[in-house]
Amino acid sequence: MTKIGHNADGLGVLNRFTLTQCLVRLLEHDEAVVAGIGNTNFDLWAAGRRPQNYYMLGSMGLAIPIAFGVALAQPERMVVALEGDGSLLMQLGCLATIGARQPRNLLIVVWDNGAYQITGAQPTASAAATDLVEVARACGIGQSAWVADQADFEQRVQAALSAGGPTLLAARIDTEPAVGSTDRDPVRICDDFMRGLGVTK
Repeated sequence: MTKIGHNADGLGVLNRFTLTQCLVRLLEHDEAVVAGIGNTNFDLWAAGRRPQNYYMLGSMGLAIPIAFGVALAQPERMVVALEGDGSLLMQLGCLATIGARQPRNLLIVVWDNGAYQITGAQPTASAAATDLVEVARACGIGQSAWVADQADFEQRVQAALSAGGPTLLAARIDTEPAVGSTDRDPVRICDDFMRGLGVTK
């Protein structure tokens, strides 16, 4: 288990890449994964490339809305959105829409380090008073929780993948940089993802 320390709220401060690797290992049924910009998708790329992965490039805050759209379009496929706290804060309204529509096949994972890490580590609102799990609950996503440690993360992800949602899991993470970098080829990323979803051949 990678645990860097503890916050005042008692939650373990975890490592994003370690948790991303755990998530990828739990995917067994061609689940779609949409990863937000920067370190979030860099780590997904390094954790294991799959045609069902979509790596967001340059559009902050759109991973969850895109994952939500895929979940509506393919209700038999489980869809996972990976997003950072700063990006989610730019699109908080998407949580209200998800809460209203209640897609059972959507899992949202939020990596919260309280900073816009790749633009200079400026603090986000979640570093102060904003609790993204409480926001999600208030928007109608009742299955929303902070994860305490790696084992708790794995257990909650497994439950969400099998029991359905919508579910939002948030993890306090450290500020370690990503272990790699995604190929910046948006056409290829899109084409691979469309084939991975069975939309094109």
